[in-house]
Amino acid sequence: MALRLSLLTASVATLVCLVLGVPLAWLLARVEFPGRRVVRALITVPLVLPPVVGGIALLLALGRRGLVGSWLDETFGITLPFTTAGVVIAEAFVALPFLVISVEGALRGADSRYEEAAATLGATPWVRFTHVTLPLVAPGIAAGAVLCWARALGEFGATITFAGNYPGITQTMPLAVYQTMESGDLEGAVVLSLILLTVSVTILAALRDKWLTAP
Repeated sequence: MALRLSLLTASVATLVCLVLGVPLAWLLARVEFPGRRVVRALITVPLVLPPVVGGIALLLALGRRGLVGSWLDETFGITLPFTTAGVVIAEAFVALPFLVISVEGALRGADSRYEEAAATLGATPWVRFTHVTLPLVAPGIAAGAVLCWARALGEFGATITFAGNYPGITQTMPLAVYQTMESGDLEGAVVLSLILLTVSVTILAALRDKWLTAP
């Protein structure tokens, strides 16, 4: 159950990061706007922030009495902490920087002449982005997505702080390993760790062969 939940939440978190991170990376790489350095710094904060502190920050923002969470609860009856959705949010929070950094680097290294040529041929900004820019940076997006998924799969601190450790609801494999070890079952914790390691390496190797290997 914990392994299935880990794979599910890590995959959904990666999808969330793709939806938010690719446009954000494009904005940081291609658009000059006031406060761009501040935005970039805020995005990369989870890389240096202790995960538990990240979980506390999520509680302050999205908890039932948080800045945004109280409004969500009162207006829509939506509660995010200690739910499966909370696991996805915690994982996406810590994994997003990996995607944004990878895609922004790919965008900065892409040859802009192709986009300029498409513009001279009358292509709209949306067509240029979807038919020219995205194919150019596809390897960077794939690399960022793989790193993002791997980070989400191994997330522990922010998850246990923001979403708790409830079997079948929020207990991912890292949390299951922790609980098993805390109960004194060291052998069981080792077995769970080996299962997680085997699955992670297998999936990452398959993704690398499919997306990241040059033709």
